[in-house]
Amino acid sequence: MSESAALVVEVHVPLTPDANAAEGETRFPWIEALVEFTTELDEAGDIFVVEEGDVFNDAYVIVITGADESTLTGIANRVANLPGIPTGVFAMVTDADAEELGQGTMIEIS
Repeated sequence: MSESAALVVEVHVPLTPDANAAEGETRFPWIEALVEFTTELDEAGDIFVVEEGDVFNDAYVIVITGADESTLTGIANRVANLPGIPTGVFAMVTDADAEELGQGTMIEIS
């Protein structure tokens, strides 16, 4: 990680389909709640959402920055506790210089 690049945390949520989703409904209804949660934090100025909704290695990834590591990993923990979020959420602590997703220090969340 670069000394000067901004701290970034990637929140990886496994793309586990909801077994209770009705025919014709989204198989990932929790994505909407996740986007709403992080958008509210962004609009409040608590964090900055760099990227919302990338699919990477069978996970839905939201990239956040704009706060210190404990705040950003705390938000990842809050994401993992949102209703309907699949288990297996983890965070990657990296920086804005990372060339692709999934590089950095992995922190198990749930």
